[in-house]
Amino acid sequence: GRGYRDENVWVPVTKLGRLVKDGKVDRLEDIFLFSIPVKEAQIIDHFLPTLQDEVMKIMPVQKQSSAGQRTRFKAFVAIGDGKGHVGLGVKCSSEVANAIRGAITIAKLNVVPVRRGYWGRASGMPHTVPVKVTGKCGSVRVRLIPAPRGTGLVASPAGRKLLTMAGVDDCYTSSRGHTRTMGNFIKALFFALGNTYGYLSPELWPEYKLLPSPFQEHTDWLSKEGKQ
Repeated sequence: GRGYRDENVWVPVTKLGRLVKDGKVDRLEDIFLFSIPVKEAQIIDHFLPTLQDEVMKIMPVQKQSSAGQRTRFKAFVAIGDGKGHVGLGVKCSSEVANAIRGAITIAKLNVVPVRRGYWGRASGMPHTVPVKVTGKCGSVRVRLIPAPRGTGLVASPAGRKLLTMAGVDDCYTSSRGHTRTMGNFIKALFFALGNTYGYLSPELWPEYKLLPSPFQEHTDWLSKEGKQ
């Protein structure tokens, strides 16, 4: 019929989406390098087809109305590929399935790169966090501390899931505050993982020539595509 569109075909609506679908941007790292906001979940699906998702918590939340209480469900979903990318999404909905589906989409839009490093000698693949990092949310403070190879993840069950998704094999964790509040605890841990790239260590000191952003590089193609 008129206006029929196949549900499974991605039609990008942002400039970044058009560049990704046409193959002009071929690495997720280029998007992170220029801090380009990702507004479409399909961009993440395109670059990270092996993402695993895990429902961390579902909790009912209530609002008092004139007719009584209105109960909705809040879902916390973590996603990761086990290779240095992790995302966290929170969504509230009147049905559990809708809350989980929305949280997965939000988690994809919130995907961040996780920098991994070594404890001691730099041989083999990176296995732990490169430096001590801290994340905070509410009263909860979570600290990630590098650990020797073979230590494993010294963390709570929820923390272990998130660290595994991020691709960290060995890590000590230290937390304080009201860690029973699962939402704040996993948010603090997520922020700590995101802070790994915010730390400027000596191997990042050399100056790198900054290339033009994808929007500058393909500006003619974008304007031509926009007119069609």
